[in-house]
Amino acid sequence: MKKKVFTVFLILFYSTLSFSQVNDSLQVSKVIDTTLTIKKMDSVLVMQDSLLRPFYVIRYDSLTGKTDYLPRFRMSVNSITKDTAYIPIPKAKNLVYAKRRLIIDTLKVLNPIKQLNIKPAKFAEDPVWWKNKNSIGLDISEAAFVNWNAGGNNSISGLLKVSLVREYKKIYTVWKNEIFARYGLNQQQDIGLRKTDDKLQINSTFGYRKDTLSNWYYSARFNFNTQFTDGFKYPDTSTPISRFFAPAYLFLGAGAYYDLKPNNFSIYLSPITLKSTFVHDKILSNSGAFGVKNGERSRMEFGSLIQTSWDKELFKNVVMTNDLSLYSDYLNKYGNIDIKWDLNFFLTINDFIKANIGAHLIYDDDIKFKDDINNDGQLETLGARVQLKQLLGIGILYVF
Repeated sequence: MKKKVFTVFLILFYSTLSFSQVNDSLQVSKVIDTTLTIKKMDSVLVMQDSLLRPFYVIRYDSLTGKTDYLPRFRMSVNSITKDTAYIPIPKAKNLVYAKRRLIIDTLKVLNPIKQLNIKPAKFAEDPVWWKNKNSIGLDISEAAFVNWNAGGNNSISGLLKVSLVREYKKIYTVWKNEIFARYGLNQQQDIGLRKTDDKLQINSTFGYRKDTLSNWYYSARFNFNTQFTDGFKYPDTSTPISRFFAPAYLFLGAGAYYDLKPNNFSIYLSPITLKSTFVHDKILSNSGAFGVKNGERSRMEFGSLIQTSWDKELFKNVVMTNDLSLYSDYLNKYGNIDIKWDLNFFLTINDFIKANIGAHLIYDDDIKFKDDINNDGQLETLGARVQLKQLLGIGILYVF
C-alpha cells in the first residue's frame, strides 16, 4: 500500500515538474516575441545573447536589471505566394526624401522617331600638298547729274580683277605659281571710253631646302608682265604709246628665297637675274621706246634682284599687302635701281562685298617720259620720271 502511494506521489511530482518546465518555456518565448522584460538569469542571458543577437538588439539595464529585445527584421508574408520574407528594419527613424510630382501627358509622344545624320567613318588619307586660292571681282562706280547746279559729267567705270594661285609645298620643296589680271574702263559724257587699268602678270617660284628647320630655300624665279590692249596719252587716241607685248618684261634668275608663313612675309634675293624687255611693235621699237635701241625688238640686262612680299591684317577686316621689287643692272649704270612698289588695303564688308585702296609706283631709268612741250603735235622724249597710279574701288569679290 505504501509502495503504491509512493509511486503515485512520484508520478504526480514528475508531472507537476514537467508541466512547470513547459509553462516556463512558453512564458520565455512569449516574452521574447513581444519584447517584454524577463528576469535576470546569467545562464539564460548567455544563451539568449548567443542565439538571438543576429535577430534582435539586446539592451540590458544594470540599474533595473531589465533586458529589452528589439527585433532587427520585419516579417512580411506575400498574400499570393504565401512566401515569408524578412526585411531589415532601418536604424534611422526619420527619412528625408525629395517630393516629386509625376505628370503623364497622354497627348505627347514620349519617343518620337527622329532623322539622324550618321557620319561615315573617316580613314587616313594622304596629305594634300597643293593649295589653291582663286578670286574674281568687279568694281563699279557711277555718277549721274540732272540739272545739277554745280555741274559735272555723267560717268561710269568698271574694273575686272582675276587672281589665280597654285602652291605646292612638301617638306623640302615649294613651288608657287600666280596669275594676276586687271582691266578697267571708264565712260564719261562727251569724252568717250577710256582705259583706266591694264595688267597681266605671271609669277612662278621654285625652292628647295635642306631641312625642315630652316625657312631659307635655294630657289629660281620666273616673272612676266605685259598688258592686254593699246594705251594712249589722252585725249590723243590716234597714236598708241603702249600695246600688247610692247612692252613686256621677263625676269629669270636664281638665288635664295625666305618664307616666313606665320607673319606672311617672304623675300627673294637673286644675285643672278636676267631681265628682258620686249617691244613687239614696229613703230614703238623704231622710236626706241622702253629702253630698246631704235629698230630693235628686245633688250637684255644682267643684274641683281630683290623682291619682298608682306601681308598683314592691320585691323579686323582690314588687310594690307605690300610688294616691292628692286633691280639693278651690272653692265649699265650699276647702282641705278629700277623700282616697282604695290601697296594695297583691302576692306571686307561681308563675304562678297569688298573695298580696296591701292597705289602703284614705278621708276625705271630706261622708260623715258614723252610730252608735247612745243604744242606742235610731236612728242618730245624727256628723262625718266616716277610713275604713280592710285586706285579706289568697291565691288563684288568671289573667292573660290
